[in-house]
Amino acid sequence: MSAKLPGSPTNLSRMGRVRKLVGEIAYDLYGHRLTSALPHDQIPRHVGVILDGNRRWAAEIGSSTAYGHRAGAEKITEFLGWCEELGVEVVTLWLLSTDNLARDEVELKALLKIIEDTVASLAETRRWKIHPVGALELLSTETAQVLTQAAIQTQDISGLLVNVAVGYGGRREVVDAVKSLLAEHAAAGTSLDELAASLDIEHITDHLYTKGQPDPDLVIRTSGEQRLSGFLLWQSAHSEFYFCEAYWPNFRKIDFLRAVRSYAARNRRFGI
Repeated sequence: MSAKLPGSPTNLSRMGRVRKLVGEIAYDLYGHRLTSALPHDQIPRHVGVILDGNRRWAAEIGSSTAYGHRAGAEKITEFLGWCEELGVEVVTLWLLSTDNLARDEVELKALLKIIEDTVASLAETRRWKIHPVGALELLSTETAQVLTQAAIQTQDISGLLVNVAVGYGGRREVVDAVKSLLAEHAAAGTSLDELAASLDIEHITDHLYTKGQPDPDLVIRTSGEQRLSGFLLWQSAHSEFYFCEAYWPNFRKIDFLRAVRSYAARNRRFGI
């Protein structure tokens, strides 16, 4: 039997597998080191994520926009697992803004179907408590029903609370909160003068989509864009922000750990 030459296809293939294995081991070791170095008393309770970059990721690899959205959706379960490992209590995922509702009809329909499948799948795991965040009345009947059913199906789950922001806009949320507040006081017979005299920040907070939840400690946006676009506009007043260059489908565990490391290293001044 003849010996294989060092540069033969068989040896090159074997070398490639070895390099890949070494890379995976190095990645795991680095991730473990990052995790071990995180101070347990400085893990964010609530992490908000703007899942950005699906379309650009797909365009760069020559695939359809729907393929990009599907790849982004598949990343969500993995991400929630990372949050669980660190002890995060609440995660808010911005899946669709109110502005996105004006997109091309074909693209929007495909995206809504992906969101429906994703939320239904998350609920079926019985692993997380799903809470829809947004103006459901702006969505199709089918999408609104899937979101509502996911919330009902997981209402008794005591684990990680996952806010799925669909048809969400920060300004819209504040307007809806004020409407709800006014309606509540009108039903109680409170006059406008009486309400104006007693109105404070907590009155608005108690009528937001996220009422009863802690405000986000850390907000992450992927894709390199450095703006909030109205995400959790009221709740993020004292949040720490982390902008990552990676598109959402390429977002890795070490990217998340670096975001949390950056958060833990900051001296939070809460707006001061």
